Amino acid sequence: MASLQDQLRGLVYSTEHGETCPECRQPIADCRCADQAEAERIAALDGIVRIRRETSGRKGKGVTTVTGVPLAEGELKTLAKSLKKRCGTGGAVKEGVIEIQGDHRQALKAELEAQGYRVKLAGG
Repeated sequence: MASLQDQLRGLVYSTEHGETCPECRQPIADCRCADQAEAERIAALDGIVRIRRETSGRKGKGVTTVTGVPLAEGELKTLAKSLKKRCGTGGAVKEGVIEIQGDHRQALKAELEAQGYRVKLAGG
């Protein structure tokens, strides 16, 4: 991580290349920071998909979260779409976590095991 002085003194825009990435100082078209971060996230996973029900921060509304799926962001969105269709509800993908509205832990567990993932029900 660069020091604060280095962060403040860096090139922000170039008429030759346009905007530059603040992390690697490369033009936005050549920046690979997002790809590296995605690869690090996938490498840090242990191969077990965890499903749990959460209500915190959602005004009492329950959602089922699916974490630990070793897929890239685009494939994760495709999986989330199929899981939402299977449960008949809405949901979202946020920071590598699939959120499905409502309590659908058993249905999601059966679906993910059928697709070949190792699944654990986490939490109470």
